[in-house]
Amino acid sequence: MKNSEAIEAFVALGQESRLNVFRLIVQKGDIGLTPTQIIEKLGIPNATLSFHLKELVNAKLLLVERQSRNLIYRPNADLVNSLSAFLLENCCGGKLCETKKKKKVSCR
Repeated sequence: MKNSEAIEAFVALGQESRLNVFRLIVQKGDIGLTPTQIIEKLGIPNATLSFHLKELVNAKLLLVERQSRNLIYRPNADLVNSLSAFLLENCCGGKLCETKKKKKVSCR
């Protein structure tokens, strides 16, 4: 992954409402959510939600599919995994890392 791709994703997630929308959609995984479901859960106005969803799709963090009259938003798992790998690429000086109980990364 290029720095510019990671920056684009992180900039998109750098706004609280967008981060909340993304995290909610990630919780549903492959099932995804419609805008109506997101509005019901987060109480974001429709126009505002549309703007945030557009930003997340443009950053390639979300995939969108039309099913009949509904749009279904799902996380782009490949990009999320690439971002994680990008962040941990040089973790622990190249040694194998493991996660401790409190979710801290430690080096062996």
